[in-house]
Amino acid sequence: MSDIALYLTIAVAALLFLVVAAVLLFGGRRGRRRPQLPLAAPPTSAPTPTSAPPEAPPTIEAPPVIERPEAIGGRLVRLRARLAGSNTVFGRSLLTLLSRSTVDADTWEQVEAVLLTADLGVGPTAELLAALETEVKVTGNSDRQALHTLVRRQLIGQLEPGMDRSLNLDSGNGSPAEGPAVIMVVGVNGTGKTTTCGKLARLLVAEDRDVVLGAADTFRAAAGEQLETWGARVGVPVVRGESGADPASVAFEAVSVGIDGEADVVIVDTAGRLHTKVGLMDELGKVKRVIEKRLPVTETLLVLDATTGQNGLIQARVFAEAVAITGVVLTKLDGTAKGGIVVAVQRELGVPVKLVGIGEGADDLAPFDPEVFIDALLDTAA
Repeated sequence: MSDIALYLTIAVAALLFLVVAAVLLFGGRRGRRRPQLPLAAPPTSAPTPTSAPPEAPPTIEAPPVIERPEAIGGRLVRLRARLAGSNTVFGRSLLTLLSRSTVDADTWEQVEAVLLTADLGVGPTAELLAALETEVKVTGNSDRQALHTLVRRQLIGQLEPGMDRSLNLDSGNGSPAEGPAVIMVVGVNGTGKTTTCGKLARLLVAEDRDVVLGAADTFRAAAGEQLETWGARVGVPVVRGESGADPASVAFEAVSVGIDGEADVVIVDTAGRLHTKVGLMDELGKVKRVIEKRLPVTETLLVLDATTGQNGLIQARVFAEAVAITGVVLTKLDGTAKGGIVVAVQRELGVPVKLVGIGEGADDLAPFDPEVFIDALLDTAA
């Protein structure tokens, strides 16, 4: 009996051993994670060789376009047309009054008013009235063409046609080999002074002259830029300094550049200044003295706005005291009744009006011709 119990005990123990071993064997396999193989990258096609992009053609900058200014002959024709279109009120009024059936004291008072309104000035008006009254009494006024001829002759006489209106473009030393002519341009702000410098350069380039511009208006920042724009349009070099630089030093440098470059003319734009500021007027005299350390100033042109009337005459008088004015440039001569300022300013300064400007065009500057001017005023009244 004891042997049987022993065998049973051994059998149970062996069975338990087998059960435990089976549990351990199969449980370990179930909890173990399989190693993950790395995923293969998707197959890629071999890179297709590409050709290099074509190179862009080199950029070639176009040379600046240099304008060819209009010749003087064309300017005079156009100038007369513009004057005739804008100033004929003066001519019509004058001839209409003088061609009345009866020219009495009241008529002469109206003629006087027309002349004064045209800024002719008191003295020239009195002289012209006396001459017209005498001739009308002698020749009569029934023939309108004869009256037109009379008025034309008297008005041209008031403009002193014998004055030399040419620009002095000889070297200050009398020979081109000695250096360029120097033109100094003066005037108050707002008269078109800097614009006149640019237009004058164009006028001289049209005559095949080599020009240098000097931007000595250093108090107004835009003046130098404005002058550079004018110069670039016709291939004219511009000498300028920093804003606020000494105007006399810039003017001196411009003349030096003109001498070294064998230019024909140097045009110096000066700072616009109020004629009531004594210190500024003295500075203008200094600019001229410094220029003349290199070369004499051959022309000093005063730019006046034709529409300013008697105030323009006051400006002219003060500028003439500061520097020796040799000629006048009248700008904005497109008012309907301001043509008489030409006579008045010549009487005031004793120097001729040399150039006139009408309109905003680049070539709207022309030499002043008394006969062309008067014929334009009287054109439609003839």
